[in-house]
Amino acid sequence: MLRASRFLVAAAALAAAMILSACGNSDPLAASGSCEGDTLTVGSANFPESETVANVYAEVLRVNGLEVDTRFNIGSREAYVPALRQCAISVIPEYTGNLLQYLDKNATATSSTDIDTALPAALGSDLVIGTPAPGQNSDAVVVTKETADRWNLHSIADLAAHSAEVKFGAPAEFQERAGGLPGLKKTYNLDIAAENFVPIADGGGPATVRALVEGQVTAADIFTTSPAIAQNNLVVLEDPKHNFAAQNVVPLFNAAKQSDRALAALNAVSAKLTTDELIKLNDAVSGSSKTEPKAAAVAWVAAQGLNTPAG
Repeated sequence: MLRASRFLVAAAALAAAMILSACGNSDPLAASGSCEGDTLTVGSANFPESETVANVYAEVLRVNGLEVDTRFNIGSREAYVPALRQCAISVIPEYTGNLLQYLDKNATATSSTDIDTALPAALGSDLVIGTPAPGQNSDAVVVTKETADRWNLHSIADLAAHSAEVKFGAPAEFQERAGGLPGLKKTYNLDIAAENFVPIADGGGPATVRALVEGQVTAADIFTTSPAIAQNNLVVLEDPKHNFAAQNVVPLFNAAKQSDRALAALNAVSAKLTTDELIKLNDAVSGSSKTEPKAAAVAWVAAQGLNTPAG
């Protein structure tokens, strides 16, 4: 019995140690941050595009002679912005519209120009951004080429005349979100009846694309950098009145870790990072080739001529 008791105690201790170890290994911010030293820690959110762009940042910073560490797949903005403020990470790729709305709950800016104007005040003294890239990943109203040709569609406004005929696929929350059906009705008079809304819970992913391509829906909410748009010859309708907030990719630094050299290096990345290039990066990682984000980043950096120091 004594031997069995000792065995159970040892087993319990081992299990506890394994749990603690697993928790520590699953937390990319387990180590406390420090704003001292020259090393830049590049972070990413927990989705493929963020990790891929973060790898691009890390590669270009190294090319420019900076010492770089990485902490990827941190999680949502609620996790990585506090980590950035505490110097657990030094810089992370962000999206201008969502960043502004996170920092300023009363923000109403939706165009790139208005968001860029409003952001500096919202950042405060401990955060700083580089130059936003022309490339962005935002919500979009997407149709098939056949539908676009049949109705001569170029913008969301063109679709409004066909409201009664449109079945719209999107996540359930799109029905209530300000930029969702209410915004489309207010901004473009695109009025989708409740019975013509098809909730699809994959955030514009494969199920949404399949529903659109197979004709189960007429239009869908799909992110602009989805490789599926080009793969399926889909058409993104223009949003000239900015119903959807612009989401330009931008490097977000802890102000204490930003330097002229690091800023110049990542601004050089931004200059090359168009929406088409984001799509190519996403296709390399999430498409049929399934390239690792780091390998895709290294190849992209070389192809863009960013594998030599900026300036």
